[in-house]
This record gives sequence, C-alpha cells and structure tokens, in this order.
Amino acid sequence: MDAHRPGEVAHAPLLLLIEDDAGDALLVEELVADSAPEMKVVWVQSLADARDALTNTAPDCVLLDLHLPDAHGLEAVARVHHYAETVPIVVLTGLAEEQTGLAAVAVGAQDYLVKGRVEPELFGRAVRYAIQRKQAEQHAAALQASELHAQENARLERGLLPSPLVSTNDVEVVARYRPGRAAALLGGDFYDVVQTADGAVHALIGDVSGHGPDEAAVGVALRIAWRTLVLAGIVGEPQMEKLEEILLAERATDRVFATVTTMVMAPDRVAVSVMRAGHPGLLLRTGRAVEWVEAPGGPALGLIPGAANWPIHTFDLPPEGAVVLFTDGLFEGHTGGGHERLGESGLLELARNGGRLGSDEFADALVRDAEKLAEAHGGLADDVAVVHVRWNGDANE
Repeated sequence: MDAHRPGEVAHAPLLLLIEDDAGDALLVEELVADSAPEMKVVWVQSLADARDALTNTAPDCVLLDLHLPDAHGLEAVARVHHYAETVPIVVLTGLAEEQTGLAAVAVGAQDYLVKGRVEPELFGRAVRYAIQRKQAEQHAAALQASELHAQENARLERGLLPSPLVSTNDVEVVARYRPGRAAALLGGDFYDVVQTADGAVHALIGDVSGHGPDEAAVGVALRIAWRTLVLAGIVGEPQMEKLEEILLAERATDRVFATVTTMVMAPDRVAVSVMRAGHPGLLLRTGRAVEWVEAPGGPALGLIPGAANWPIHTFDLPPEGAVVLFTDGLFEGHTGGGHERLGESGLLELARNGGRLGSDEFADALVRDAEKLAEAHGGLADDVAVVHVRWNGDANE
C-alpha cells in the first residue's frame, strides 16, 4: 500500500477546468502534462456545464476562469462554491486582474494563477496546496463542530446530573451516571436530591424515552421543575401531575414519555414514602442485606395524560438503612453471549454480592459488574443512573 502525506488525496487528482477559451484550455493541459502528468483534466466551457460536471465527476479541484459566457468575476466563484462548497477553487486571471484574483481568494477561492505567468512547477504546487488547504479547512470546521457538540452535551449533562441540594451533614448521597454505548448521544436519564427546611430528604430519578438532545432537554426540564416543586412545598400526587403537565408541554412528539420515581425520607429517619410512574423498583440495603422493593405505582408520565393516578407507598427504613434508586439501563443489558438479559433478579443478585461494600464502592460495583456481564454485546447500550441515599449516624444521636 502506498503511503500518503497528511492532506494528500490517495488517487490521481481530478481537475475540473471551467474555461471558455480553447487556447487557454490547451495551455492548462500543457501545464498539467509538464508538472503533474498523473492529474486528470475535465474541460467545460460554461458554468451550466460545470454544474453537471460537479455533480457527476466529483473533482478534487476546480480551475476557474473569471470571464465566462454565463458568469463574470466574483459571481463565478460564488456560484461554483454554491454548487460544490467542499471543492477547492483556483482562479485563473488575466495579466491585469491580479487584484481580482486576491478578491476571489477573499470570498472563498484557495488561490489564483495569472495566465501567461505560470510555470509548470508553480502550477502543480498551487493545485496540490489548494486541495490540502481545503481539506484542512474542512477538518478544522469538523473539529469546531465536534467541540461545540461536546459543549452542548456537557451543558445538558450538568442539567441532568446536578449537585445534591442538602442543607446538613446528616444525609449521604452517592450518585453515578454512565453514558450508554452510543456516547455521542445523550439519553434522558436524570436525578436529583433535595433536603427541605423540615429536614426531609427528597429524591428523584427518571428516564425520558429515546436518546438525543431533545429527550435530554425534556429530562432537564423535568428535573428542574421537580426541584422547584419540592422547594415550593408541592409533594405527593399534585407534584406528579405537574411533572406530567411539563412533559406534555416540552416533548417533541406525543410518543415521548418519562418513567419517574420520587422518594421522601422522613426527618424522623424511620420511614420512606415512594411514588412510581412506570419506573422500576428500588433496592433497600440493611447492613449487608439487600432487598428489592416494588412499590405500587401508576403509568409513566405522558402515557395517559390527565387520567393517571400514582399512589404513595410508605415503608419502614431500618437503622442505617440505605435506599438505592436506578434507571432501567442498569438491568436491561445482556449477560454472556446469548440473548438473556440481566433483569431485576440478576441485578438483585449483583447487589447482594456487594452488600458488604460502602456506599461509593457499592454504587461503583453495581455499574461495573452489570457492564462486565454485557461485554459480549459491546457493553451496556443504555444510559445508567444510580442514586444511593442514606442517613449519616443514628436517629437517636
């Protein structure tokens, strides 16, 4: 295999010559023969013909005369650029038109050559450099677009994955977020934790259906709305109803829905209240033991607009107990090389294997082990969020 320098086309360059003067066209062909015989030349005499050639031949460079039957001066440059903006342009000017050549470069051409003053070596170098400069411009533009995309994703992720708003050291929050296999696409997983003035700890976890910036933006809107509702003292079913209203207002299509679990750890530290809207259950850790809690729930937000209800389920929180919320990406991954999924029972087994671990280690192990089991299928395909919440110390201290 032949090696090529960065920016050099791997095939013999194809030049599209747009020139209505047969004598000047012959001069260009002689320059090509003397300086770069591997180059191929396609000659057309008007921009109308050039438009078809740009579509059919995909040239590496355009050599453009500025005096054509159907275009003149900088207009010709603009029209070629419109027809094929990724193709570099080298302008051919007359002896008295050097300023026009400079103006053409200013509006998008890569270079200009003055007819009658072009040596073969200069001609070949000008064409090759024009191709390389255009490729460099395109690479720089792609890099800038990639950086902007990364910045937008980072802003969305900050909205989806906030810092917990806790007012005391009495509560410990450990959160983990792992993007899905399609790392360029954001999902709609989101979470939040807020401690209110009465000492209660409120937690949220949710997942907007689909992937991409639109779904991520809906997730951000829901999370911010939930935090606002909590701080305003709106809890229980009215809170869930408001979240559904916001989903309906923000979603791009009526097929978008969101699963949500909200949780309140009472300030007396002995009870937990949960509401589920189509979301998976949760894990309850007590010492080294781990149990699955499947609280009664209602449908996901947006599935039955205005007609759903979400019951509140309350259960006891053992001393030093911890509640673990997560999104379904954690257990919907495959295990091994077949089609079997980890599932809720498999996730519970993983959690019990890590029952002796501390909060941070437990959350890390849960995600790591689920990812490892899915390695044969390329890892976990969906985003994963995990929130581990517990009281610090004893309730009677």
